[in-house]
Amino acid sequence: MNNAAPAVLFDLDGTLVDPAGGITGGVSHALSVLGLPVPPADVLASMVGPKLSDSLAALTEAQEHQIPELIAIYRQWYAEHGIAMSRVYPGMAELLAGLQSASVPLAVATQKPQTLARTVLAHHGLDGFFGTIAGSPDDETLRPGDAGYRSGKAEIIAAALAGLGLERPGAAPAVMVGDRSHDVHGAAANQLGCIGVAWGFAAPGELEAAGATAVVHSAPELLAQLSLPVPLKETAHGTL
Repeated sequence: MNNAAPAVLFDLDGTLVDPAGGITGGVSHALSVLGLPVPPADVLASMVGPKLSDSLAALTEAQEHQIPELIAIYRQWYAEHGIAMSRVYPGMAELLAGLQSASVPLAVATQKPQTLARTVLAHHGLDGFFGTIAGSPDDETLRPGDAGYRSGKAEIIAAALAGLGLERPGAAPAVMVGDRSHDVHGAAANQLGCIGVAWGFAAPGELEAAGATAVVHSAPELLAQLSLPVPLKETAHGTL
């Protein structure tokens, strides 16, 4: 970016936190419990980021009526095992601390259910960095047409911007940081640029094809791309 952004929005899984098998393992478990085929590893990995109910419908052999039960089984496994498997990507806690110390407004915009997103962030001690945390409805069984259903990342990013007091798209510069094409497209729908992170779950070339402003490979490279006057910070995770 050429201009400093007064607000930075972050995706969660694949951007701030590595699920480290906590998501794919949970999906595999849920499908197995119902006797459904488990997709190959690359297909499971592609389910990290998008709305879970949509991915189950599109990428597995689950029938529509089975999706609520699959989600319930998955969430129980994830709560008992998956969250503990996750880890913060190197340098990201320190980057957040530096941005916060420079009074940069920060938000999370994730397709993870909102309450669960808060739980994951709190587990890693990251929740205090963010002025707002926007996610999908906690009721993951909602389908298109249901009241409260958010159709995609664009609506979640809009909610995050509103939480920071930036309700009008384009009213003030801001940037999204994410690891999948839907982060890029959701940002564009809100008149924001999106910096892609290469350590997440995008297929090769996915972020570039979607129109990411840049693709970075480390937290220091991300900080440099943001072009913000942020000091190095020490946290429990180390120093950036």
